[in-house]
Formats: sequence, structure tokens, C-alpha cells
Amino acid sequence: MASSFADALKSDDLRSRVAWVFIGLAIFVLTVHIGMPGVNKDVWNALLNKGELFRFLGMFTGGALNNFSVAAMGITPYINASIIMQLLTVVLPQLKDLQKEGGEQGRKQIGAYTRQLTLGLAVLQALFMTVALARYSGGGGGVFTMTGFGFYAMVVIALVTGTMFLMWLGELMTDKGIGNGVSMIIFGGIVLRFPNYLMDSLRVANVQGAAYYISLIIFFLILIALVAGIVYIHLGIRKIPIQYPRRQVGTKMYGGHSSYLPIRVNNAGVISIIFAISIMYMPNTVAQIMNLVWGNSHPGVAALATNIETIFAPRGVFYNLCYAALVIFFTYFYSAITFNVNDVADNLKKSGGFVPGIRPGRPTAEYLEKVFSRTTFISAIFLALLAVAPTYIMQLTKVNTFFLGSTSLLIIVGVALDAMQQIQARLTMRKYQGFMK
Repeated sequence: MASSFADALKSDDLRSRVAWVFIGLAIFVLTVHIGMPGVNKDVWNALLNKGELFRFLGMFTGGALNNFSVAAMGITPYINASIIMQLLTVVLPQLKDLQKEGGEQGRKQIGAYTRQLTLGLAVLQALFMTVALARYSGGGGGVFTMTGFGFYAMVVIALVTGTMFLMWLGELMTDKGIGNGVSMIIFGGIVLRFPNYLMDSLRVANVQGAAYYISLIIFFLILIALVAGIVYIHLGIRKIPIQYPRRQVGTKMYGGHSSYLPIRVNNAGVISIIFAISIMYMPNTVAQIMNLVWGNSHPGVAALATNIETIFAPRGVFYNLCYAALVIFFTYFYSAITFNVNDVADNLKKSGGFVPGIRPGRPTAEYLEKVFSRTTFISAIFLALLAVAPTYIMQLTKVNTFFLGSTSLLIIVGVALDAMQQIQARLTMRKYQGFMK
């Protein structure tokens, strides 16, 4: 991987793409620190410390939520819009046909629908967030030091603009950079919080003494083991042998070579984890908004919100079960979207290729489906276990200051590996082109 990155710097095209990634991440860091005017930081920080939800969301925004910057909502509305569009693509025949038969134009149209839906979701989220915070009154007063329709409208517009800007930045990084731009922004948000967690851990260790240092060492050893498992699963492939028959054209013989069809074990990548996280934190978010807006005046609403927060409390048993189930579902769902066994079988039949011992056409599709289901099952179970692992790792090691769980590790490792694989693929393509010339 290191050699690939070094070679990438020698290529003008790849050097430009790598530079775009760093430029995009630098712009994201600057956006994180553009604070919102009229915010009481003491009250806001006290509110953030009340629940783990804000701490988790702050991790994915790179601290933008903690600073209450214009990017406080992060890229979450875009992720939710992508989830909804992918679900609608399966349900609605029009969108399914547009994705399958529309080609590049169809994908652009679906992308336009996703951006429009992102705008709608961002407006709704910003409105709920602003109204909730405007009604909140803590021990040190309200979150906002200013009032009035004009100020609240400015907050909503700023939050929506921040989200749309991050979406645009992510798409720009995808087009001109390496890897998926949105995933890169999430990657940057997690990495930005890493020094803070490390300093907090060392600060607690200095107070509690050697026992906490030993716990930290055990914690990091477990994380290293998880990284090794993530890399093994992420890079794992199932090679299906493909044979091409010899054929005679005139007096010459062509073909007769063998190859293989690679099926990735973790075909869904980090998408299933990101989708599951976005859905799992919706009930808690709604409950906290209900508590902030109506909790003081309506005791029944406050009790309902408290029950929802208790049921969907992060690291709770019910939460972990739902989280694991969603990860398994999205792993199968996204894998099925990205790898269509019928299309692969048809393409093999058209090109004259076949799996040894399997007849072309429908039998090949059934065989590929069986192999694909087994690899997806392994990936889904691994990702589900990985998703709930932080709860039990923290209970085992007693380390609660380092909020970099296995989910974050999966995103970091997955995004980094995908980027390096794209660099390697582009280098290989350039070498082949040079050889052919």
C-alpha cells in the first residue's frame, strides 16, 4: 500500500487526485470551526454532556456539533436521503428501470433526486433542531443568546447551507479525488476527534494511575486485533473459476484460457454500518427533541421521551440487538444491489465463459447465488458482531474516555483501503496503457 501511494505521487493525474482529497479535508476542517453567532457555549456544552447521542454525533462531524458550527448537522441528511432513494429504487419500478437501463443519464437523474431529498431532510432537521434549542432552558439559561424570527431563520439557513456545502464538497472529492467523497468526510470527522480522545484518556490515566494505563494497553491491543480482522474480511475474496472454450476462426484458434470471477466477502463495505447508525439514532434524536420542546409543559410527552431514550439507549441490550439486525439487513440489501447474479451469469454466457461443471444460464446464476449468499452471510455476521463489540470492550477494559469503537475503525480502515485500492487500480491501468503503446 505504501509503495502504491509513493507511485501515485509520481503520476500527474493521481497526484492531482490525492491533492484534491487533502484540499477537501482541509476545507472540511475549516468549516468545522466556523461557529454560529448568538450561541451560549457554556449552556451548549452542558447540554452536550447530558447524553451519549451528542457525543457520538460529534464524533462523525469532526467536532462541528461541539463547536455548533455551520456544519453541525454534518452529512447525515445526505446519508438518510441515500438510504431512502436506494430503498425506493427497489420498491418503485420507475426508479429501478431508470437505474438499470438509464445508463449514466439515469444515475445522474437519481443523484439529482437524492440531492433534492437531502435539501428537504436538511430543512426539516434544521427546523426541529432550532425550535428545540430555542425552547430549551438549562441552569445557565438558553442555548441562544439572541431571539426573534430573523435570528432563528438565519440559524436554519446556516445549518442547511452547511449540510449542502458538505454534500457538494463530498461529490467534488468523488469526481476529482480518490474514493468516495462523503465517506472521506466521515473519515475526516472521526480522525479529527482522535487526538481529543487520546488526551482525555491520558488525563484520566494520570489521575487513576497504573491500573488505567494497563486498561488502555489492553484496549489498544483489542483495537489492533479488530483492525487485523477488518482488513482480512475487507480484502477477502472468493475466486470462482471461469473457463473460456477454444474456438476456430478461419485457420486460427482463439480462446481456451481460464480465469476467475472474484466475489468480495465484504461486498457492502462500510455502507451497511453507516446506514444502520443513521437509523438507530433517529428514535433517540426524536425523543430528545420531544423532551426539549414539550417536556416542561407536557409531563406525558416527557415520560414518553424518557422511555424511548431508555429503550434505545446506546450500549443497551435492545439497542445492540436492533443495531446488529439492521447491519445484517443492510449488508444483504446493499450487496444484492451491487452484485446481480443474473446479470453476471448472462454476461458470462454471452462471452462464452462458464463455470466448470455448471451449465451456462440459469444453473450458473443459481450457483453464483449460493456462493454469494454464503460470503454475504459471513460478512453480515462479522459486521454485526463488530458493530456491538464496543459495548463489551468498554465493559471489559473499563475505558470510557476513548470513543473510537470498532464501528469507527471499520469506517477508517474501509475508507483507507478503498482509496488505496483505487490508487492501485489506476496505477495498474496506466501501466497497461503504457505497455500497449
